[in-house]
Amino acid sequence: MIAKPSRIHGGPDGLGVPLHDFSTNSNACGPCPAALAAVRQADATRYPDAGYTALRARLAAFHAVDEARVLLAGSASEFIFRITALAAGQGARAVWLPPLSYGDYAQAAVAQGLATVNEPGDAQLLWACEPSSPLGSAQAGLAALADGRQEQALLVLDRAYEPLRLSAAPTFTNRQLDSVWQLWTPNKALGLTGVRAAYAIAPLEQEDSAAALEQLCPSWPVGAHGEAMLQAWADSEAQEWLAASLKTLREWKARQIAVCESLGWHCLPSEANFFCAQPVLSEGQGLQEALAALRTQGIKLRDTTSFGLPGHVRLGVQPPAAQHALHNAWQQLRQTNS
Repeated sequence: MIAKPSRIHGGPDGLGVPLHDFSTNSNACGPCPAALAAVRQADATRYPDAGYTALRARLAAFHAVDEARVLLAGSASEFIFRITALAAGQGARAVWLPPLSYGDYAQAAVAQGLATVNEPGDAQLLWACEPSSPLGSAQAGLAALADGRQEQALLVLDRAYEPLRLSAAPTFTNRQLDSVWQLWTPNKALGLTGVRAAYAIAPLEQEDSAAALEQLCPSWPVGAHGEAMLQAWADSEAQEWLAASLKTLREWKARQIAVCESLGWHCLPSEANFFCAQPVLSEGQGLQEALAALRTQGIKLRDTTSFGLPGHVRLGVQPPAAQHALHNAWQQLRQTNS
């Protein structure tokens, strides 16, 4: 029997839903009222339109692109595995990953038998993410990656956290964006991560690849609730709510960094609604042990070892009450271990 590799994710686990969940990057101001209302009103008694005609038209208008460039996906992870399969089917032999990155990129490559290489020029499939995860910062060398890759290489830009950007500006120009695959997952920004739905925007003049990717897609990748969420995402009411929430998140983020620094933690720079920090552990105490102790108190943080950053945690920005709970729990933990 082949051992199934473990996949590490934040959010609910075997202990249920954490009372104070710092382990995911969902918008802590959510859920977005307009999007939540749309999901609750979705008609689950019927199939969605198999071609998602109205939804694709709305998303295309929202991004000012041709409808033929918009492809639906069951989730970001579903798309990651599907486009990796497409690349392998087109003869790709290797994938390039950012130094720190989401584990599903590598998982999908392993599933297709692709080698992971250190140089972008040696890969036929390349992954990028900005703001990056787990750091939430600009990805180094991103512009050069877009302009310097092999002509036939697929470059996928994961834009999961672009709507939750709290500072700085995107690296890619509009011209560069038109040359890459863009992956969008609005459920994080809307505070509705339990609704699984995503979409991609294909590069200009990549009709053959877009059609081939559609051929690999099962029927109805997005259900009625996901369709309703994506429809609401492209509406002005949801976008206005999101803009207002970013102001709150900036305030909460500054406060949360100050809380972590008051505990002696070293916080890394970030442009998004999350950041990484290196906790100060008691002598003889391991990070996993500390995180397990916090979890028993209803507090969950994301260990970043699976991203390639051991000894650190990723914290989604949470409201002040959750920050206060984290501060007190960590202080109590240190006293217990002193």
